Amino acid sequence: MFEPDREQATAREEPVGELVQRASQQLTELVRGELRLAQAEMKEKGKRYGKGGGLFGGAGLVGFLTLQALVATAIAGLAVPLPVWAAALIVTGVLGAVTGVLALTGKKEIGQAAPPAPEQTIDSVKADVAEIKESAKR
Repeated sequence: MFEPDREQATAREEPVGELVQRASQQLTELVRGELRLAQAEMKEKGKRYGKGGGLFGGAGLVGFLTLQALVATAIAGLAVPLPVWAAALIVTGVLGAVTGVLALTGKKEIGQAAPPAPEQTIDSVKADVAEIKESAKR
């Protein structure tokens, strides 16, 4: 003859309240475990993001120093046929012109992006609210 497992027999004998309580405890333990796992994962990712950000910062600094060396090289190259002061003045003028063009272009882009509020989304939400109000009146 077939005999049911002990767990099945025990489960039939336990009151529903105890089963619900045990299920609730197991669910709580499961959620807590998942939260601990997520926390550990985010901590690890945070460390990697921090390390990556530091490396990007270092790359930015070295890139800035490289540009300074390039400017010095341009001045030295122009100083061969010209006096050093004239070579430095020419390089400074070119860099100033590039700075001005970049600043004006950036200002234009920012002006086109203003205002910073998501106007299309706001309009869409207002339309949705109006439609809900209209359908509620019907």
